[in-house]
Amino acid sequence: MRSPHVPSSAPAFVAGPPPRHFALRIALLFSAPLIVNGFAMPYFPVWLSSLSLSDFEIGIVLAVPMFVRVITAPLAGVLADRIGERSIVLIWSGVLSFAAAIILFHAQRFWPVLVIYTLQSAVYSPYMPIVEAIALSGVRRWGFDYAQMRVWGSVAFIGATMLGGWLIGIVGGQMVLPAMAAGFALAILLAVAAPRVGRPRRPSPITAITEPPPQSLRQTDLQLLLVGVTLINSSHAMLFAFSAIYWQHIGYSGTQIGVLWSAGVAAEVLMFFFAKAIVRRFSVWTMIFSGCLLAVIRWLIFPMDLGFSGYFVLQCFHAFTYAIMHTGMQHKLVERVAEEQEASAQGLYFFYTGVFTAIFTFLSGYFYAWFGVDGFYSMSVVALSGCLFTFLGWFLQPQRLASAGKTSEAS
Repeated sequence: MRSPHVPSSAPAFVAGPPPRHFALRIALLFSAPLIVNGFAMPYFPVWLSSLSLSDFEIGIVLAVPMFVRVITAPLAGVLADRIGERSIVLIWSGVLSFAAAIILFHAQRFWPVLVIYTLQSAVYSPYMPIVEAIALSGVRRWGFDYAQMRVWGSVAFIGATMLGGWLIGIVGGQMVLPAMAAGFALAILLAVAAPRVGRPRRPSPITAITEPPPQSLRQTDLQLLLVGVTLINSSHAMLFAFSAIYWQHIGYSGTQIGVLWSAGVAAEVLMFFFAKAIVRRFSVWTMIFSGCLLAVIRWLIFPMDLGFSGYFVLQCFHAFTYAIMHTGMQHKLVERVAEEQEASAQGLYFFYTGVFTAIFTFLSGYFYAWFGVDGFYSMSVVALSGCLFTFLGWFLQPQRLASAGKTSEAS
């Protein structure tokens, strides 16, 4: 799929020394979109609830933009890769997102909110992937440490979540839109200050969705594994959509809700920090299956009367139900897919995660409306189906079947 009106004379990637303060500027650049997410992910559903939208309307408002992002992010990525300087797309993404946030102040009913928020999500969708792409250019060309730059985004997310919880306890859901608008304004400023690194040496992962996947990614066992892991990822849909609403309903303060959300992110960061040591000690399949099984357990336990400390511990399961399983999946892709096909593999991973999460976010609106917190049992069913697909992927992997065949011949 080609992007129209892309200049054919875009400069090649920048050689020579890195831009000044590259690592610091990328760390700040990671912080901006995650500050927005730190306000939006936990608390935007609370703002929607304050408009007296029903639970299934909230599910629709949250789900439709996810479907749209799966399309708009790759198209914007293609444009960014070919235009020669990806920071230009970052600036426009930030400006249009800020404009949509201002318009959203004047929306009070379901249809205007749905349309404006979907447009905002569409124009904001490429921001984080393009930041990732610029950061990875620095890793490949000049040897910067990706983790040391990326971790500040997680710190910013935790800070925004905690601040948002404190603010929501004081002024309620009305704080959400001003906080998001401030985050978008910061995103514009940091996009202007983004390092200029020129055209990439290879396409960004999200752009690979616009091309057919290579033969290595069409192998049955790898496809089953991708479906299984992304189903586990999508089983978090009801947590993202309705956990803050539920915790507020049972009397938790905004600060307590912020602590619970921050606990999951902090556990995720710690798991990524120790990931190298874990990979050396445990097999990739052990990492993946531990995340699968704990996801089933997590959603079975969630509807129980756990108390604040119980939910805090359960939120720390995020280290396994996302971080360790994601790490295992990445190692499996590195093992099975050639480096020149890396972008296609990551693009397919992004696509499956986006589509499944959108589907189950949409359905979670109905499940929560019908069953309340017991609707989380449906997410355990989603996670269990992910476990089954993952097991089939393990069972059908060529090296395991070849080993089993040799064993049977020997006997």
